[in-house]
Amino acid sequence: MKDIEMQTLSESQIHSIHELLDCVAERQRNDFGTISSDVKIDGTLITECDRWSDFTIVEGLSKITKGFGILSEEGSQIVPDSDNYWIVDPLDGTTNFAAGIPYWAISAAHFVQGKPETAFLDIPALQQRLIAIKGKGVWLNNQPLTIESRFKQNSQLVSLCSRSIRILQRRPNKPFPGKIRLLGVASLNMTSVAIGQTIAALEATPKIWDLASAWLVLSELSCPMTWLSQDPSTIKSGQDLNAVSFPVLVANSQEELNRLIPWGEELIKN
Repeated sequence: MKDIEMQTLSESQIHSIHELLDCVAERQRNDFGTISSDVKIDGTLITECDRWSDFTIVEGLSKITKGFGILSEEGSQIVPDSDNYWIVDPLDGTTNFAAGIPYWAISAAHFVQGKPETAFLDIPALQQRLIAIKGKGVWLNNQPLTIESRFKQNSQLVSLCSRSIRILQRRPNKPFPGKIRLLGVASLNMTSVAIGQTIAALEATPKIWDLASAWLVLSELSCPMTWLSQDPSTIKSGQDLNAVSFPVLVANSQEELNRLIPWGEELIKN
């Protein structure tokens, strides 16, 4: 077995990635509300801004981190045969973006040995950016987040995705333990737990690019997570992830997770 080289991004590389994301976020803000969408083969929407953003991020990361592989939603969806690679979602929340709803995200996560090591998650309309570094923490607009910070808000909101609301039909005689919100952006649904906006989130069909950055943010802030089907840490080089989903339940505490596990288990039945 060959030795795996752990490569942490340098301060210079991180600075260059921030500049790259600044450029993409500015273009997306300029295009917002003025661009039409097409329908992809899988039925999801795509805009010219998605394509431009994907090309620009992939090209930029290829220059900043030479030799790293890249998997992206709008490009190659095969796990690179590389110790270090990127997973990119150039515009998470295209439906919101195309409909004129100002809530979407840009995600870029550097993976080492199949797990995220550094993650960038930008929310262009709010001019907010999360960065997480494995073992070092999470920052929101350069301000550190802590485990305690997510409990400062007295939220009882639970984020569901459009496909997970079917659990309400499957347990019609059980009151749902929270106020439901559908934000329409998988990565932000999950990270809303880490920053204290919600107490839990349930995602039915997130793809690896949806969860790549959120996974590290949640892990660094010790948010309990349970993979309801496949565990993304088992992905292998050469695997095509186009049709692979990773249903997940996340919460701000183990108590909340335990309370919602029956609902998560209902999601994956049949």
